[in-house]
Amino acid sequence: MWWQDEARVGQQTKLTRRWARRGTRPSAPKDQRRSSAWIFGAICPAEGKAAGIVMPRCNSEAMSMHLEEIAFHVAPGAHAVVLLDQAGWHGSAELVVPPNITLMPLPPRCPELNPVENLWQFMRDNWLSNRIFTSYDDIVDHCCFAWNTLVDQPWRIMSIGLRQWAHGF
Repeated sequence: MWWQDEARVGQQTKLTRRWARRGTRPSAPKDQRRSSAWIFGAICPAEGKAAGIVMPRCNSEAMSMHLEEIAFHVAPGAHAVVLLDQAGWHGSAELVVPPNITLMPLPPRCPELNPVENLWQFMRDNWLSNRIFTSYDDIVDHCCFAWNTLVDQPWRIMSIGLRQWAHGF
């Protein structure tokens, strides 16, 4: 069972909480420019595996490429069920779904069911917020760094991604 979602990361970053000495006001830079990239991410919390790509746009073509990436990480001879939200590009006629994947949409307006939403928050809190990106390439570099750092921590994928109701433990 895999969970999938996308996140926009760009020059208009979100502010997050940070530690500071009582009575002081820490700086939190905010950029007004609009460049951004999209992280397409999927996790298999039961095995601590992840598959992701960084793309300039969020559309059916990018989603098809992401599904290819997920299919590559599925164990040989296995079949993956990918749970995802109901974004337009997830159900597009142009979407190419590899033969070892079945897509299963989550109910509408239920982001709390998808643990990848919690991964995005973790990545923003630890690696992507409170910064000013100098260029689009800088955004892509930070996205790749954050995703690769997460992938190197399978225990974190498991601790954030496992859901008792979904995995029956």
